[in-house]
Amino acid sequence: MSAIWTEEELEASVLAYMDMRKKDSMAEPYIKKSYYSELSKRFGRTEKAFEYRMQNISYVMSLMGRKWVKGLKPAKHVGSNHIEIIERLVSKVEGKSYVGQATFEGQVWELKKKKSFSKPSGEIRPNSVTSQVTKYQRDPRVKAWVLKEAEGRCENCDNIAPFLTAEGEPFLEVHHLKHLADGGSDTVTNAIALCPNCHREFHYGQSMASKLEELYGKNSRLIRE
Repeated sequence: MSAIWTEEELEASVLAYMDMRKKDSMAEPYIKKSYYSELSKRFGRTEKAFEYRMQNISYVMSLMGRKWVKGLKPAKHVGSNHIEIIERLVSKVEGKSYVGQATFEGQVWELKKKKSFSKPSGEIRPNSVTSQVTKYQRDPRVKAWVLKEAEGRCENCDNIAPFLTAEGEPFLEVHHLKHLADGGSDTVTNAIALCPNCHREFHYGQSMASKLEELYGKNSRLIRE
């Protein structure tokens, strides 16, 4: 079997992964091995190869700030070209435009691994790219209520907001525990006020799943979706 993965193989892997992810969100039972077995029979690679590829997809999802499938810890050794293909395929499956967030962050990671590289000159006038981005119509009353309920403290770490806004208000960010992009509701039972540090952790942190479980146990307002 060729070491080079075809786009057909990657697309089939992404479709299987997104189906598992959907079942995760609906608390619907499934067996991961059955997905690997079906893909193995179809393409002639080992089940282990597909399991590892699923972990690669988890890594791409983490770079996008999205939740990954339970039990499939992100594996970084993807290859920058595969990161772009996988991100494009995820966008295709979700019916969204390709943004390139994971592709960019993957390039950053590869550069950081180098022992050294010359100081970049950067771009005085960076090129701009126009893309179609899905934006969800949110209820301002939900955000206002959650912020008032928090009373200036992060509802995760309990620390006071890190600074005051120009209006003199404590700065906190409202985060949807089940992302709107994943079908989550814009309701006070699915929204939490977080400091910027905790907010980023809930998108990109290695322990986001366990942190989420802690938050559900800590705050009785929140309802799992």
